[in-house]
Amino acid sequence: MIRTAFFRRYLLPGFVFQSVVIAGGYGTGRELAEFFLTYGPLGGILAMLLVSTVIWSAVCAASYEFARVFRSYDYRSFFTHLMGRGWFLYEVGYFALLAIILAVIAAAAGSILQETFALPYAAGVLGIMTAVGFLVFRGSTTIARVLATWSFVLYAVYIILVIWSVAEFGPEIRAAFAGGEAGAGWLVGGVRYAAYNLAIIPAVFFALRDVETRRQAIGAGLLTGPIGIMPAALFFIAMSAHYPAILERPVPANFILEALGSRALQLAYQVVLFGTLIETGTALIHAVNERIAAAYLIRGRVMPNFFRPISAVILLVAGALLSGFGLIELIARGYGTLTWFFLVIFVIPILTWGIFLIRAASKGAAEMAIAAGPTA
Repeated sequence: MIRTAFFRRYLLPGFVFQSVVIAGGYGTGRELAEFFLTYGPLGGILAMLLVSTVIWSAVCAASYEFARVFRSYDYRSFFTHLMGRGWFLYEVGYFALLAIILAVIAAAAGSILQETFALPYAAGVLGIMTAVGFLVFRGSTTIARVLATWSFVLYAVYIILVIWSVAEFGPEIRAAFAGGEAGAGWLVGGVRYAAYNLAIIPAVFFALRDVETRRQAIGAGLLTGPIGIMPAALFFIAMSAHYPAILERPVPANFILEALGSRALQLAYQVVLFGTLIETGTALIHAVNERIAAAYLIRGRVMPNFFRPISAVILLVAGALLSGFGLIELIARGYGTLTWFFLVIFVIPILTWGIFLIRAASKGAAEMAIAAGPTA
């Protein structure tokens, strides 16, 4: 029981965050090439571990505590407390990011089944829609359980991938890190990557309901950074063996798997990646449904369950239509544009004004407790 409580309070938010991030953050490897490997293997790993991880941990710690203090487990409530009437700015950016990530998911899902299993491209898109719709309909408990479980499967495959890559290309990996220099701009690259991924933090809030104290909230937030970044770091090490040729590949993951020459590992990775696409799509759409459900409650009504999978299908269809732009274009231009937007409306405010509001609320609660006097 104690171990289960520890997992739910300290580790579950991190695993849910990692599950949401991976499909739009590093599942195909294209994102790691765009934001990190362009600065060289050394510059990329510095940006990843010293910049992105630290920012993720700091912002998650502040956000989790803010959500706990104000009992704000949907993004509208959260940003209403943080930004007042300006809360809708986040929603505008979130839907823009959601469209891009769902487009990446649709494109990747179709390509995975087409290239790996020789199935029609549409089969991948329809498969994603069906799986996401089912999980969204099942609700928070099922989603949290599936996301956490699949994270362990993901870690296992990534560990195998990096161990195999080191065994096959160890000299190339060592040479890439030892002989290279950190390219100029790696610090900015780490900030950019961290900022656009942090926009999905509200999709994690449903996993915070068991977090009861400040220590638990901050602890869970600090652990989220390392939990979220470790699979990416393992993947990045494997990618570095093929630098700089891998920079030009739309799906670097396929490049690595082809170089290793293992059909079994390629199949396992594609199955795991398909599962992560389902995870990310589910969590992001679930956040939208939680926001809608909260709006229903404000009006004294309950959101109909049948609406949950319907919203999933609508959003996934929109993403599928957008997927025609291609992975490289979507990631380079779409994510790049939204990075600075979320940095201004979310990252900076939660680390400044948000912390001030947390302290003010805590001080107010303490003063009320003193005024109430001792209890029997």
